[in-house]
Amino acid sequence: MSVCPVLRAGAPADGSVPSAEPKMKGHALSVVLAVFFFLASSASAASAFGMPEKLLYDLTWTGIKAGTATLEIGRSGDSVRIVSTARSADWISLFYTVEDRIESVLLKPELPPFFGQPLSYRMRLREGKHRRDREITFNLQKHVALYADNLSGEKKDIAIHGRVFDPLSSFYVVRAMKLEVGRPVYVDILDNRKLWHVEVLVLRKEKIRTGLGKFDTIVIKPLMKSEGIFYRRGEMLIWLTDDERRLPVRMRTKVAVGSITATLAGGEF
Repeated sequence: MSVCPVLRAGAPADGSVPSAEPKMKGHALSVVLAVFFFLASSASAASAFGMPEKLLYDLTWTGIKAGTATLEIGRSGDSVRIVSTARSADWISLFYTVEDRIESVLLKPELPPFFGQPLSYRMRLREGKHRRDREITFNLQKHVALYADNLSGEKKDIAIHGRVFDPLSSFYVVRAMKLEVGRPVYVDILDNRKLWHVEVLVLRKEKIRTGLGKFDTIVIKPLMKSEGIFYRRGEMLIWLTDDERRLPVRMRTKVAVGSITATLAGGEF
């Protein structure tokens, strides 16, 4: 395994100093959701993955199955819709229920593999006693995004530029881009009322085996200090297939006790 030099973490795109990284909240299962939301893109395009696509994941905590998750993308009229869900296993739901749904809608791209700009983003989370219901509406003509917390009633207008993505759509942007080992990539992501300039390290290539077989992968590590969703204490790693599909076959993050792993178990791709 190669050793990657330590690089700086992402900072707010407005140049302000980011707050200290928050402590992990809630049950360890919820941390795996961060895997799906904080990725970035490079400047060089690669081949596009197919649509529609639905990915099914098993979530395990220190080797024990703790839940399931899905990632789905498809065209809907003049737009592209992305939906992510996560649900705790029955035995965990007895004392800590997780039912999460996150949805992103983008303009339909004129040419693959490029994505149009985001139109809306909504995050609805139920994790134990914790609830969130937040959404962002993008006004591309006025270069502003309206943030709304549907539980607290808070609303805020946020100035944006032309190449800002929400946390979920940025995941698919990276899969449609070229990644080179040793060359970090960057993207601006709007999350929790702030623009974040996110860095993603491209660490190495690695052969792995899962229940679906053997895969040649490229391993990336997103660096993010957003306090919106990303509660973590350890590094996060994502294994993407080293081909034109860039399938995320494994995703792992360390938590206070052990680690959470999301492993591709099936779907339509």
